[in-house]
Amino acid sequence: MTTDTRAPDTDDAGPAATEALAGRLFQTVLAVLDAQAVYLGDRLGYYRDLAAHGASTSTEVAGRTGTAERYVREWLEQQAVTGILTAHDDPARPGDALARRFTLPSGHEAPLLDVLSADHLVPLVRFAVAAGRQVDALAEAHRTGGGVSWAQQGTEVREAQAAANRPLFLGRLGSTLLPSIPDVDAALRRGGRVADVGCGYGWSSIGIARAYPAVTVDGYDVDEPSVQAARHNAAEAGVADRVHHHLADAATVDDAAGYDLVTAFECIHDLSDPVSVLAAMRRLVRPGGTVLVVDERVAEGFTAPGDEVERLMYGYSLACCLADGLSHRPSAATGTVMRPDTLRRYAREAGFADVEVLDLPDDFLRFYRLVG
Repeated sequence: MTTDTRAPDTDDAGPAATEALAGRLFQTVLAVLDAQAVYLGDRLGYYRDLAAHGASTSTEVAGRTGTAERYVREWLEQQAVTGILTAHDDPARPGDALARRFTLPSGHEAPLLDVLSADHLVPLVRFAVAAGRQVDALAEAHRTGGGVSWAQQGTEVREAQAAANRPLFLGRLGSTLLPSIPDVDAALRRGGRVADVGCGYGWSSIGIARAYPAVTVDGYDVDEPSVQAARHNAAEAGVADRVHHHLADAATVDDAAGYDLVTAFECIHDLSDPVSVLAAMRRLVRPGGTVLVVDERVAEGFTAPGDEVERLMYGYSLACCLADGLSHRPSAATGTVMRPDTLRRYAREAGFADVEVLDLPDDFLRFYRLVG
């Protein structure tokens, strides 16, 4: 573990430190306000409308989206001022706000609109805005030691989290990541069985099934709305004959035949009792099969200040994951920042001999094979 052990600022450094932090907090306020505006543009269909119709006036956008022109005009102007849209006055009517046309620049489509792009960042914006609605409940949880569950967070937080993972699960997971694990790739190509623990909206299950046409996948989750969404998504993807999502606690599942691959994508850190679920995963895998845990690529030890990934994961933990873990008792209270040694301890308590960190490239996720 490392920490910043620099001496406190001297009196001479104090004003500079004050100015730097004040500037940072001001930029944070601007970012929060931008996030709220992006949220509105996504929810109300403004970005999709501009992408479909090109340069448009506020009246045109309002008419096509069924919204109020005055609000649309303010939103368009804010987006142009902050640099997400471009604005062009009508040469014949300079300065006329109603004649001004706004355009979504080339290159801005992927972050805002392409749901399968790795650059699609709107789900993170949606998560931040939606999770922020629970700030009163979180403050109370801080006072009492209680929790705020995913169920209490609500549909939009669920949808945002699922949408954030969708590009990876429907893309690189099956095209490059799993094929980079030779024995797993071979088993899936032979038509292996997969148990997807904590499947959420099912995109991981669907991605595996699409990449490996001979596999069958059982997804397990305790959240009923997520399981319903997963079933719908599997049907829409045309893989419902091979992908089945079950409303069940993985710790209670018993399958004597065994699975070739048992996965847990970004869920172990949420669990109040991770050891029981890991023990169930060990029980479910067949001899010679693989237990794969995919969780956050946080630093191996606490370091302050941290990098952007560490800041993101601590932010997620404060907004959602730690509070969800504490919404059930007793709780391991892991939080999003689950370091490798923490997972290794849980795995050994669950009966595994060790944890192997796989050398698979991803900026945000670390892949673990649980051994023995």
